[in-house]
Amino acid sequence: MTYAIAYVATAFVFLAIDYVWLAFIAKDFYARSIGHLMRDVPDLGAAAGFYLIYVAGVVFFAVLPAESWKGAVFRGALLGLLAYGTYDMTNLATLKGWPWKMAAVDMAWGTFLTATAALGGYLAIRNL
Repeated sequence: MTYAIAYVATAFVFLAIDYVWLAFIAKDFYARSIGHLMRDVPDLGAAAGFYLIYVAGVVFFAVLPAESWKGAVFRGALLGLLAYGTYDMTNLATLKGWPWKMAAVDMAWGTFLTATAALGGYLAIRNL
């Protein structure tokens, strides 16, 4: 039951914040930076697959092993940096025209987002 609560809480925080970021805050930044690579309509199946798998990883690697809220934030931040860093640095290495600024912003975003989602999941299981 603990895992289920952690998963739902982490997913809620992650999806809510990422939606605001992607739909409103950074929408124009992404369009300017990599608009030529973007689909007209996102592949929702692929997005769902990412969110399902990634949130499970956040819960497993950051939320459940954390011994304090600071531990959850630290583990989440580290996981976010590793995951988003892998994506962005691979894109820099393999794709023509992938901007460094995009990589830096996306890595910072992934670090913050994952840390915040891990905190939400941690607080949910510690306060129930």
